[in-house]
Amino acid sequence: MSFIIGIAGGTGSGKTTVVKKIVARLPKNEVAIIPQDSYYRDSGHLPLEERQEINFDHPRSLEFRLLIEHIKRLKEGKAIEQPIYSYLTCTRSDETIFVSPKKVIIIEGILILQNAQLRNLMDIKVFVDADSDDRLMRVIQRDLVERGRSVSKVLDRYEKTVKPMHLQFIEPTKKYADIIIPQGGENKVGIDILTSILEKNLRMDKK
Repeated sequence: MSFIIGIAGGTGSGKTTVVKKIVARLPKNEVAIIPQDSYYRDSGHLPLEERQEINFDHPRSLEFRLLIEHIKRLKEGKAIEQPIYSYLTCTRSDETIFVSPKKVIIIEGILILQNAQLRNLMDIKVFVDADSDDRLMRVIQRDLVERGRSVSKVLDRYEKTVKPMHLQFIEPTKKYADIIIPQGGENKVGIDILTSILEKNLRMDKK
């Protein structure tokens, strides 16, 4: 039986850094990472201009049903074909990533604690917290480099969608978290606690 950990938090909060630091300390062949971002709905049927205006911070932009189905399959010891999503084209690739069941499954994403069915599949729920100014700086850096957006476009999107969606849909999910990690990847104590829980679970699994 897989041990499921959900790591949520606002855009630019440091979730991915937390995940990387945890994974680096666990046996490679015993951990699978399932990013929420792979499960954004395909928008290939829309004109490019409309695709670029998609609100990625709203729950309806995600295909939760498929994500839940895949987590259930992994818990049952069955492999999945994880979708591949491109932020540049806002479409899903025809190709997929084969993911085999592992002892530890990490689900990571801004909205993963928003869905009750998905939450109920998690053994531990984590919320990575960060100051809004720090998050904005990380969002600007990431969107410029990885998503080909201009600074004005990033700031406009932050003001119109990222900030209000965070307050409406993401920040309230903090109440569901078993563990809150302030300062993201810089919080060594929080990461140590999470890693020790997972290591203990892996040891018990081997007995």
